[in-house]
Amino acid sequence: MVERHGAFHEVVLADDGALRITCADTTTVVLRAPFPWAPGPALLTTFTAAVRQPHRVAVLLVRRGRWAVGVFDGPDLVVSKVDARQVQGRTAAGGWSQQRFARRRGHQTDAVVAHAVETALRVLLPHAGPVDALFTGGDRGLVDDVLADPRLAPLAGKRREPALDVGEPTRAVLLETPKQFRAVQVHIVEPPDRSPT
Repeated sequence: MVERHGAFHEVVLADDGALRITCADTTTVVLRAPFPWAPGPALLTTFTAAVRQPHRVAVLLVRRGRWAVGVFDGPDLVVSKVDARQVQGRTAAGGWSQQRFARRRGHQTDAVVAHAVETALRVLLPHAGPVDALFTGGDRGLVDDVLADPRLAPLAGKRREPALDVGEPTRAVLLETPKQFRAVQVHIVEPPDRSPT
């Protein structure tokens, strides 16, 4: 960064908690921490130390037919459960057959939500107190249905955006989620190119 844009000219704290850095060539870099942090006198040093701090986080991933839940301390998975339940695929048949398959698929999807709720209650809810945030991913509608269960209110109240960008909820996918929920958001605005003289 310094090689391309020159030394940091100014480092200030924005009103929204982001760190705004202006380089010698007027390039602006905005850094957003994944979790709230307490600024200190040396803003950049404080920010760097804060984003390295481990946080206890719950993760809920749901897609049609599969779900995964886990609790992390920093990047380390503390407890988890991954499960699946068959959901009927779509059919090209028309008429009564199509309606029958749609009803069956709806019942199977309801069963997935019910089982995902029970898994979240068993695995995530006991950790709800010390958890700093809940991150979700997969099918937003199904995740919303799971979190609509009033027993999960202590977790639902800690839900954070944006949703995690994940594929099928497998253990391998669950283990990769800290790369997203611990990431610093970086936005760079470079000065307009100057025409040669």
